[in-house]
Amino acid sequence: SLRVNLDMGKAAYGWMIMKDDNIPGTVVRTSTIPEELGRLVYLLTDKTGTLTQNEMIFKRLHLGTVSYGTDTMDEIQSHIINSYSQVHSQNSANSTSSTPSRKPQSSAPKVRKSVSSRIHEAVKAIALCHNVTPVYESRAGVSGETEYAEVDQDFSDENRTYQASSPDEVTLVQWTESVGLTLVNRDLTSMQLKTPGGHILTYYILQIFPFTSESKRMGIIVRDESSGEITFYMKGADVAMSTIVQYNDWLEEECGNMAREGLRTLVVAKKSLTEEQYQDFESRYNQAKLSIHDRNLKVAAVVESLEREMELLCLTGVEDQLQADVRPTLEMLRNAGIKIWMLTGDKLETATCIAKSSHLVSRTQDIHIFRPVTTRGEAHLELNAFRRKHECALVISGDSLEVCLKYYEHEFVELACQCPAVVCCRCSPTQKAHIVKLLQHHTGKRTCAIGDGGNDVSMIQAADCGIGIEGKVMLTVPLSNITSFTLHFIFGIFFVCSRRENRKLYVAVKVVARRVRNQFKIIPYKSVNLCSFLSPRYATIYTMFPVFSLVLDQDVKPEMALLYPELYKDLTKGRSLSFKTFLIWVLISIYQGGILMYGALLLFESEFVHVVAISFTALILTELLMVALTIRTWHWLMVVAEFLSLGCYVASLAFLNEYFGIGRVSFGAFLDVAFITTVTFLWKVSAITVVSCLPLYILKYLKRKFSPPSYSKLTS
Repeated sequence: SLRVNLDMGKAAYGWMIMKDDNIPGTVVRTSTIPEELGRLVYLLTDKTGTLTQNEMIFKRLHLGTVSYGTDTMDEIQSHIINSYSQVHSQNSANSTSSTPSRKPQSSAPKVRKSVSSRIHEAVKAIALCHNVTPVYESRAGVSGETEYAEVDQDFSDENRTYQASSPDEVTLVQWTESVGLTLVNRDLTSMQLKTPGGHILTYYILQIFPFTSESKRMGIIVRDESSGEITFYMKGADVAMSTIVQYNDWLEEECGNMAREGLRTLVVAKKSLTEEQYQDFESRYNQAKLSIHDRNLKVAAVVESLEREMELLCLTGVEDQLQADVRPTLEMLRNAGIKIWMLTGDKLETATCIAKSSHLVSRTQDIHIFRPVTTRGEAHLELNAFRRKHECALVISGDSLEVCLKYYEHEFVELACQCPAVVCCRCSPTQKAHIVKLLQHHTGKRTCAIGDGGNDVSMIQAADCGIGIEGKVMLTVPLSNITSFTLHFIFGIFFVCSRRENRKLYVAVKVVARRVRNQFKIIPYKSVNLCSFLSPRYATIYTMFPVFSLVLDQDVKPEMALLYPELYKDLTKGRSLSFKTFLIWVLISIYQGGILMYGALLLFESEFVHVVAISFTALILTELLMVALTIRTWHWLMVVAEFLSLGCYVASLAFLNEYFGIGRVSFGAFLDVAFITTVTFLWKVSAITVVSCLPLYILKYLKRKFSPPSYSKLTS
């Protein structure tokens, strides 16, 4: 019955969470949420879809000498319209020529033409260098006819969607569409672009080099159908592209500027190839792919032979939109003493950008980027370098983390736990769960994991509190029952002695029981076993309502807790559920149980035949007062619960009097029901209750006066 009461209290907390208007749609899946939410020290979060919405917005295009933002995209669109209209005019004029001129002619000034040409090349490169496929919904109603219903497909802009493994690439292609150059079709061997004038440009895909975590870049070789030009386009992270592009004096600086704005950067470059150059590359490339030994290394070496002195076209900046109120939320969690770790599968640069833009890492905070390590010696050197830094955030890759945990697990976890924030990038789902278990093992603190994808499931399951993107019941509840147990324990000693003639135990309590020894023998056997009826009702009826009403108790108002998140630090210390607190309540329960039983023995010497009514009445009153002692903020339902429980007990005395040994003849002794209404009964029971409760009320008053809790000044 006690377990049921506890679970009902937890269910009430869960119901309150689900009905909270500030977090609509929340579903509580486990009843342990109230305890765990009050003791969290580490919050481990995924990035994409958790801190961010996984919805990218194109923010910046930088050409080296000029930069375009969201408010100047119309200028790019104007340049694209003009450049392609001039190309089309020139092609029309040279329609009889087999090789039309490659460069558009313009009467505009040279500077203007240079800017237009650079924008033209940059936008075209972005529109071609990707793995995006446009998809159209078929007008055919029968799904089985879709592959033959191409003529029935609607190729309008409204009916087109883009599919790709990376939302970044989709955003870039959508942006080229917004400025006038649209990807309208793609298959394994070609892709088609539509110009602002509605003309279709076809490019044949000769080779494609997918993005990998090692290379941090992707490339494609295409042939222009109209001109026959072969071009190698490449885009990637600045750390990978900086050594590939031709010398420049602006790329590193602008990448840093965009990163400080929280933008994800991509460097775009190109290289024109002659037919002979491409044929030579294709031959070597195919030969490398046929190699039996070190195939990947040989293929990479052939590709790298092209990645030299490439022409830098532009630098793009894309923003991954943060979830609503992420920045103030993370700030509040930090003020509450919760340490936040971001575990993501994204690359280091992206993770660092999001950590900065979300203020997971404050702008004034130093960041230590853990260099890639593969050996024990390298890990040792890097740990020593990290140890010399203080109060800095840590950014580390999954591979380096694996090496550190293999050789220096304790040292690494100890150093990482001192950091105000930790970012782990390129983490596998297994690594995420492993990090959670490490924190639990080495710190003994409560962890919370939050994520939105299937790769976060293992991390969520490993944490003490898992949150997927789809209070504490008072300690007095279980411990006040110890008071009842102590009373029954002492009660049982006397009557077991009498019934079973256990002389040794009887001698031990004979001094206390001498004056009522004869009365022991007239207690009927049924009265001795009344606890089997009263004990469960004690927890489920007589004290259930006040204990359950404790879910309405508040030490501070919710608004005050949000205004002063530092108050949460007291909860993380675990004092409310510590062994010391438990021991104190055990001692209190033993004290009260002893007072109730021995008080009944001393004050009701001649009426000890009513021992059940006497002791149980004092017990109920004591427990109701102890619940009242625990309450910090009264709610009207708490008052109702107190009087309702008392009313239930009084009704039990009246209607279930035989269970209390009242109003019947037993072994010649008549137990008068009027006894419980006498002044003697009332004052003696009241005296026992006062002795069991008054010292505790005095101690509570003194503690609040000389050692008030941290929230007392705010509530006052």
